[in-house]
Formats: sequence, structure tokens, C-alpha cells
Amino acid sequence: GLLIRRSRVRAPGDPPLRVGWRVVGERWSQRLSTMCTGTIIDVGKSGTSLATEARDPYVVVLGIAQDGGRPQTGCRKACCAGRVQLSPACLGIVDPIAGRRWIIDATPDITRQLALLDSVAGTEVGSLVLDGVILTHAHMGHYTGLVHLGREALAAPRLPVYARPAMQEFLASNSPWRDLIAHGHIKPVEITDRLELSPSVSVTAVPVPHRDELSDTVGFIVDGPTARILWLPDIDAWDIWDRDLLEVIASVDVAYIDGTFFDDGELERDMSLIPHPRIADTIALVTDRAPDLAQRVRFIHLNHTNPALDTESAAHSRVTAAGMAVATEGERQVL
Repeated sequence: GLLIRRSRVRAPGDPPLRVGWRVVGERWSQRLSTMCTGTIIDVGKSGTSLATEARDPYVVVLGIAQDGGRPQTGCRKACCAGRVQLSPACLGIVDPIAGRRWIIDATPDITRQLALLDSVAGTEVGSLVLDGVILTHAHMGHYTGLVHLGREALAAPRLPVYARPAMQEFLASNSPWRDLIAHGHIKPVEITDRLELSPSVSVTAVPVPHRDELSDTVGFIVDGPTARILWLPDIDAWDIWDRDLLEVIASVDVAYIDGTFFDDGELERDMSLIPHPRIADTIALVTDRAPDLAQRVRFIHLNHTNPALDTESAAHSRVTAAGMAVATEGERQVL
């Protein structure tokens, strides 16, 4: 097949780029969903990653569910019974030229997610399974997968784990995480602001208000040569953030944001104890104030009860009618 790509290098201060792709040839088995602000690539098993073939850095979504995934432990309801498995929110970052790969957050499904990352990025002889883990915060769906890096499983050799100071302190002060450090399986590396992962890729921590019982919480902006994405799986509410959500969305090509719950009444318990912005409210906020930004929004971190996970539901239809989308596992965004 023939790959034709249009893009340019974005200068500092430029608006997000519009990247177009056209593929000619029958050997590709994929669905291309072209957005006005970027290109999401979902390649079938018989195809090869367009990003990888072009040697451009890219991100790949390795999970879209809330911390417990789907099906969630003990759930016998229709939202889980017989449904396709979904892993907790996780993002892979791949730089083919540098031959390196990282993940944002180590979830309880890290084994499945690293297998997905291998299927996308390849398993060249000599390549590492991972070159680093970047952590957002200390809730169970975002760091507990680190246990698989120890001697009982991967036995990683001093794998860099990038985290904010409070998260580093939590890991260093509590077992089994401090044992991973003591045994030389992980090496905490402090993130204060911007982190250069490779000559082509960097991530910038974006502090957000969340239930910070054990550490503070951040999202990340991932920058590449031609595009920028936001990865923000957890926040308590948009209106208590010290940033304007719409300004942040306007500054990126794709915004993967917290979509934990679609609306109130989704759980049979007090939902005020689990604060998250509702998808319904985010739709109203964006479409009322800046409808042209809607196509940049892709929801992640969806609870197993969230009706927007069902593509046949009214909730999912409201998302797509607004020009937004629920992210899918395996989708890719060229950086």
C-alpha cells in the first residue's frame, strides 16, 4: 500500500495542526477517523501502524475505563455481564526513531496493556518492554500495576518511574512500592514541570484538583514534532480548576479528558463522594461556549456504569451528536 501524508512542523505559538492522511492499497485493514484537529488511526490486525511505518512519534490509547475496568469486580449487572473487557485509562507514547516507548499510568491491567503496546509498536530484538512509566496520581487504577515490575514478574532493571514529589514520597514510604525501589526494579525520577522523553517527544505536567488523599494529581500534555495532545483522566470539576477548560482544549490537537460518569444518579450510592465532571455537563460547557472545539474532545476513564460505553445508547448518541467521541482502545494519534 502507498502512504501519503501531509503535515508540517509546528512553530511555538502556532495553533494546533491539521494533519491529513490518505491510504491507497487494499492490504490495509483499518478504520481512519479523520478529525478537523488531528487524525485518529485505528489499524486492524492485518495492517501496520501508519505512524510506525512513517517513523513519526505517536500516542496509542491502551485503556479507557475507570480504575476498576470493565467488567468491574463483583458486578453482575447488564453494564458488565457479557460485555467486552475494557482496561483502565492508560496511554502509550512511542518514538520509533529513538526506539523507545513509555506509558502514562501503571494500571491493574498492565500485562494486557503492554501486550497491546507490543502489537502496535513491535517487538524488535533488543528493544525494551518499556523505557519508563509516567504517573498521574496515587489512586488504585493508576499506579498499582507497578507490582508487575518486581522480581515476581518482569523483574525490570531500574525502570524510570516519573512522578511528582508527593507521589514519589508515597512510593518511597510504603511497601511494596519501596521494595521495588530497594530491589532495583524501579527508579523514581521527579517531574516538576516539563520532561524531555526523547529529542522528539516531551510531556508537561498539568496539576488538577482531585481527591488527593495520598498524592497530588496531574494530567499531561504530550508534545511531538507536529501535534500536541492532552491526557487528563481525573479531575473533580472543571469550575474549580485554575485553568479554563476551553483554553486548554484550544491549545491541543486532541483532548482526552475525564468522562467517568455520564450524569447524576448513575450509582446506587452518594456520588458526591466521588467527584468527577459529568459528560452531560462537559457537552453543555463546550457546545455552548466553543462548539468548534467539540471535535477535539475524546472521553476516557469511563466507569463501568457509564451508558456512553454502549454505542447503541442515547448517552453515546448525545456524545457523537455534539461532535465529541468516546475514545477506543488501540486508537493512535500521530505526534
